Amino acid sequence: MTDVENAVVSTDAVRGTAQTGSPSGAAVRTGLYIGGEERFTDDVLTIADPGKPGAVVGEAAAATESDVKDAVAAAKKAFPAWAALTPQERAAKMAEAIAGIADDRDEDAAILSQENGKIRMESWIDALVFEIRWNLALMLADEVDTSKTLPPVPGAIPVSTDVSYQPLGVVTVIVPFNWPIAILGASLPHALLAGNTAIVKPPPSAPLATTRVVQRVAEKLPPGVLNVVTGRDQDMSGLIQNPDIAKVCFTGSVNGGKRIMEMASKTLTRVTLELGGNDAAVFLEDAVLDDAHLDRLYAAIYDTTGQICMNAKRVFVHRSRADELVAGLSARLEAAQLGYGLDEGTTMGPLHQPAQKAFVDEIIQEAKDAGADVREFGQLPGGELEGGNFVRPAIVVDPGLDLRVVTQEQFGPVIPVIPFDDEAEAVRLANDTWGGLCGSVWTASSEAAQRVGSQLECGYVWVNDHGATRLDLRAPFGGMKQSGFGREQGIEGVRAFQDTRSIATLDPEALASMAH
Repeated sequence: MTDVENAVVSTDAVRGTAQTGSPSGAAVRTGLYIGGEERFTDDVLTIADPGKPGAVVGEAAAATESDVKDAVAAAKKAFPAWAALTPQERAAKMAEAIAGIADDRDEDAAILSQENGKIRMESWIDALVFEIRWNLALMLADEVDTSKTLPPVPGAIPVSTDVSYQPLGVVTVIVPFNWPIAILGASLPHALLAGNTAIVKPPPSAPLATTRVVQRVAEKLPPGVLNVVTGRDQDMSGLIQNPDIAKVCFTGSVNGGKRIMEMASKTLTRVTLELGGNDAAVFLEDAVLDDAHLDRLYAAIYDTTGQICMNAKRVFVHRSRADELVAGLSARLEAAQLGYGLDEGTTMGPLHQPAQKAFVDEIIQEAKDAGADVREFGQLPGGELEGGNFVRPAIVVDPGLDLRVVTQEQFGPVIPVIPFDDEAEAVRLANDTWGGLCGSVWTASSEAAQRVGSQLECGYVWVNDHGATRLDLRAPFGGMKQSGFGREQGIEGVRAFQDTRSIATLDPEALASMAH
């Protein structure tokens, strides 16, 4: 198997391989990349360090509305020639563009850790997954232009119809702060392989590492095929509402998705929305709770300080196993080391934004005020980190089901653990929520796993597993309900950036014979 294929099902195997590269020491500065040229702006985004109050990681160019129009025009200009290539020709150029991307991965990871807040190892994996997803997409080249012919039907119009696929045009890909480079890999290579040109909008609060990675790839592609635009949201509407934008692929919050969809409706621009989740992990009575399973659960909850859309957000456990599960999570949380993402020994960094810290603090306090059993762990760091966006990780045992720690996506290091008495109750509780992104079933019975898993109302289900690093990167991924719609990854992810074209050819001789 290739290195990519070995890494398909899980990136967990590479967790220990992250190297310790350090940033150059100078403040990081990134520009726009439009039509094959780097462009700097007088106005900039100042990128704050979420772990060190008052510290600045670097500056990113702040595009004007005119810059955005230029990016759309450049992508539109590049589209005909790029779309005219065969998928295999596009794949070859894309393979050349990704070559050597790992050379700067240590520095990319260090920058991402500082602007995002998460630990270095996770930032390193973030950049790695982009490369894996890119190369997996290239393996689909032979499927991109598959077509079929519908033969004439006796007694009907004598027509043969060829049904094939065509690219959409210029697409905008908008990624969030939490895993921006990896998430970009779930859609960008598929859009390009399908024959579209693209504009990437990195997150305004953490754009530096993503811009660096995308620009290095874009520099090796024909001018205009791949562009990068950073800036303030109020100046970015042209990436969505310009009639030359064929599709927007957005990953972010539910409220953000609603705004994107409303904006896109003005020009009937297509959208794929990968939004938040309130994922349920269901532990049946026979669930295995050894160290390996508990380690996977812990990572599924607390990776990236809880700031992952597909993290477990609610744990439902058979009442007879609840104490055992809580004890297992508690033992792991007792070893948690809150600190700066680049510091050796840190296992949990700060939350990305002060507003998110305030929200997580609020829902934890609400649970305490309601009389729930709230167990907190770890020590808040002091010194230059004092006042950073740190939150002590917590477990809320058997909370009221109306508390926000249960009903809303926490996006922080806190998890409700909710006992249940029978399987039907567990399924009902798991599905009783606004979201439908992912879920998991933990059981020693393959039959029970299929039975319960098939009843969960979500787009992706794990068995005895859960979490972003455990995702099969070949499989279609996306949500139901308010977790969004559309699919990324796999051939389904390519089809999301294509439309069908039917060409019907009439047989005049057959038509003439029918007339007689």
